[in-house]
Amino acid sequence: MTDGTALTERTRSTARLLLQRIAEGDPARIAELFAEKVDWVIADNSAVPWIRPRTTRADVADHFRELAEGQYPDPDGSSVDVLVADGAEAALSGRLAGTVRGTGRSFRSPFAMRLTVEDGLITRYRVYEDSLAIAAACTP
Repeated sequence: MTDGTALTERTRSTARLLLQRIAEGDPARIAELFAEKVDWVIADNSAVPWIRPRTTRADVADHFRELAEGQYPDPDGSSVDVLVADGAEAALSGRLAGTVRGTGRSFRSPFAMRLTVEDGLITRYRVYEDSLAIAAACTP
């Protein structure tokens, strides 16, 4: 296996492990996959309490904790349709769905995620989703 192929496989493995840990729902275990400092972007939207800037591994754990406190995931409405890795980069796309605990309103959104993995840890995390649909579900 060439160095490039091995790097791609390590990146793909980290992305799959991230998905597995997100499904398991343990914020601390999810955060273990991230570097101490992370370049994190999810479109900031003040109507959605868990969507805001993050910069550290502890912030990542807080994100997934706040996400779990703020919404019930809908596993039947969520899916990953594709995961592509090339070197240190991975891209995923699919659909996500859930219900906001505070309002009882549901949301559905396509999403795309891009990760950079260095030395087995996620150093860059980008999520693109329909934040307006999620914000609408957060609004009473």
